[in-house]
Amino acid sequence: MTYEEAVEVLETMEELYPGKFKLTKRRVHFLIPRLEEMEFDGVMGKLFNHASAYPFPPTIADIAHHLPEQNENLEQVKQWEEEAAKVPEEVKQRFEEMFEELVRKVSS
Repeated sequence: MTYEEAVEVLETMEELYPGKFKLTKRRVHFLIPRLEEMEFDGVMGKLFNHASAYPFPPTIADIAHHLPEQNENLEQVKQWEEEAAKVPEEVKQRFEEMFEELVRKVSS
């Protein structure tokens, strides 16, 4: 999330919990970088869910929402599948025949 969105999260917490959550320079200095690592919509959703269930302010861990990390292996498999889809059927058939012949030779 952006700096402005992180500030919005903290201001919303202060508004939702008047007298229980006070923004100070020190708190802002500490929390903004942690919030910037997170996803704004997910954090706000968790904040509103927390506010509807609990009378006390959440910790950052309570409202943390990170986007899932990109799986590079999965991306590579998708790329290979796309490349394989472009190979003509005749080539695939010939490869399979050659592979089966190789397996027969090695296993004999």
